[in-house]
Amino acid sequence: MASNHFLALADRLIGKDPAALGPEERRVLAKMHERRPGARDAADAADQIATFGDRLADRVASVGGSWGFIIAFAVVLFGWMLLNSDVLQHWGLAFDPYPFIFLNLMLSTLAAVQAPVIMMSQNRQAAKDRVAASLDYEVNLRCELEMLRLHEKIDLVVAQRLDEILEEMRRRLPPESGR
Repeated sequence: MASNHFLALADRLIGKDPAALGPEERRVLAKMHERRPGARDAADAADQIATFGDRLADRVASVGGSWGFIIAFAVVLFGWMLLNSDVLQHWGLAFDPYPFIFLNLMLSTLAAVQAPVIMMSQNRQAAKDRVAASLDYEVNLRCELEMLRLHEKIDLVVAQRLDEILEEMRRRLPPESGR
């Protein structure tokens, strides 16, 4: 990657010594040198480095943070309380009568497990956001550098054309008489 063209791009477009370039800048310059697109999908890039635990945490968080889960959970809670306060207590078979101590234990256990899983999912989302920001920076840098290169090319063409016009004007004007 240390070709003369790469060194020239680093110095001319970014204004840095190649040794001082960050990894994103190196990738952008390498892609420019290879004349290959550099855009990548942030979700795909994040999913490539995801572990099984990361994907499981995302699924648990997506289920636990949905209206379907909240409604189903509320139905189960009310069913549990209704069953243990009226239906089963009528026959003396209530396994968790009021104040529903076993239900409280189950809810505490669920909260103790669900909270860290949701935090793992949030950490993974933050990592995805960092990957997306890095990829956005690469694309923005590439666009800016390509625009600079285009400006240089246009400036060169304009300067050449102006030189041609000046030369044509010199040819068309009569030579000055010796006054």
